[in-house]
Amino acid sequence: MTGAYTAVGTGFTPPDVDWAPLAPVLLVLGAGVAGVLVEAFVPQRLRRPVQLVLALAATAGALVAVAALWAGVRDTGGTVVLGGSMILDGPALVLQGMVALLALVALLVVADRGQNGEDAFAPQAAAVPGSQYERTATEQGLAQTEVYPLVLFASGGMMIFPAAGDLLTMFVALEVLSLPLYILSGLGRRHRLWSQEAAMKYFLLGAFTSAIFLFGVALLYGFAGSVRLSVIAEATATTVGLDPLLLGGVVMVAIGLLFKVGAVPFHAWTPDVYQGAPTPITGFMAACTKVAAFGALLRLVYVVVPAVEWDLRPVLWAVVILTIAVGTLASLAQQDMKRILGYSAIAHTGFILTGVVALDVDGVSGVLFYLLAYGAAVIGAFAVVTLVRSVDAQGRVTGEATHLNQWAGLGRRSPWLAGAFCLFMLSFAGIPLTAGFIGKFAVFTAAVDGGATPLAVAGVVGSAVAVFFYIRIVMVLFFSSRSPEADRVHGAVTVVRSEGLTTVAIGLAVVATIGLGVLPSPVLDLVGEAARFIP
Repeated sequence: MTGAYTAVGTGFTPPDVDWAPLAPVLLVLGAGVAGVLVEAFVPQRLRRPVQLVLALAATAGALVAVAALWAGVRDTGGTVVLGGSMILDGPALVLQGMVALLALVALLVVADRGQNGEDAFAPQAAAVPGSQYERTATEQGLAQTEVYPLVLFASGGMMIFPAAGDLLTMFVALEVLSLPLYILSGLGRRHRLWSQEAAMKYFLLGAFTSAIFLFGVALLYGFAGSVRLSVIAEATATTVGLDPLLLGGVVMVAIGLLFKVGAVPFHAWTPDVYQGAPTPITGFMAACTKVAAFGALLRLVYVVVPAVEWDLRPVLWAVVILTIAVGTLASLAQQDMKRILGYSAIAHTGFILTGVVALDVDGVSGVLFYLLAYGAAVIGAFAVVTLVRSVDAQGRVTGEATHLNQWAGLGRRSPWLAGAFCLFMLSFAGIPLTAGFIGKFAVFTAAVDGGATPLAVAGVVGSAVAVFFYIRIVMVLFFSSRSPEADRVHGAVTVVRSEGLTTVAIGLAVVATIGLGVLPSPVLDLVGEAARFIP
């Protein structure tokens, strides 16, 4: 709140809102509202191009707004908006820029129809799978263009989440980003029952963890008399001894955030939802949800937790080690490509958490860099998955070819596509000259400097084990051959032609993965300048 005046005769003091710091969020959420109106007033044949242009313009505009705000935030350290409900400091602004950038790239994959003219989404979300209604909607070429405003609403919530200055705003942002994702997860065009099962699991588990989060907010309010993070931090600094309200509240709020990042033991939804959701939405969730949730977790840990660090340190360390171990070891046993990437995401959550629990400014910058590197690679990887399809005996596309055996020999039939996928796998593995190597080096170094050397060792060991299943994928792509038995069991495979949008998204992901690996200094300097929170 930058100022206020009292309305005559009412006693009400309306806030004088500084709108400029809210521009990135307002652009995205405003475009989401406009997208709803497009569904109501624009003819059906024009909805897709109008929605796509609106969504891309909104995310690009948000990115420009973030860039315009950067100089002021860098010079002043940040600003408090809406009376402290939102805080636009360096980490918040960088995370908002990441969400806007990654959502822009993910929207390209969401919009692509492929050579058969079909996108990844059911023609009618409310249709019973396999019903005549669904077949009629498919024959008529109907499309769910409501996907675009849903993605924008989720992106807007993701941009508010890491900038929340109080726990109620954080909870509202959590729900704003989650509810559209629950719907989007159930809109798969094929394997409709899998998709709806994924949405139901995600919704039920998300509802439980939201309740736990809200209970934690109530406990922290009972402890500090406020939901404002700065007030809670001041109260924790003056507390003598272990206060059960404080400890219980922080743990419960942390559970809600750890669920969103997919940390063990709150990870069970991740592989199932990654497998069942439409693949473009899986890529969007894997990148952008992680950015937003880790941003909120960073703010909680670096603003509130330091006063109770020694009480929570054993718990946080156990979560990190378990997350790395479960994600890495479970990936070794998977045969479905989307489940492999799902368990890989859990392992990467553990790697990123090593930077979070370092409680050092270098940990913040390392986490920010890692999130960007991982986000670019994971959107690119899932974009590749959308182009590899199963076909029946008549040559009709029947769905995505996600079984590992179906990818055998893909490097000989589509070398550029397979090469891009291998690059993303190498980045996940942390091979030098890729963005993933720089990201892991940054968070592990921060963990050592912050006194968490055992976590850095666990991360290095986990990365070494993870190399096995990433290299296994490379071997399957380039050094294995398709067998007639595999075609009979899993179906023949083809690579569909993209409209061009998915190709652009893969190209951008490749450029980012190589660029951040070969020339990381500009981005490292940027996130280093932005790595300080204000209360």
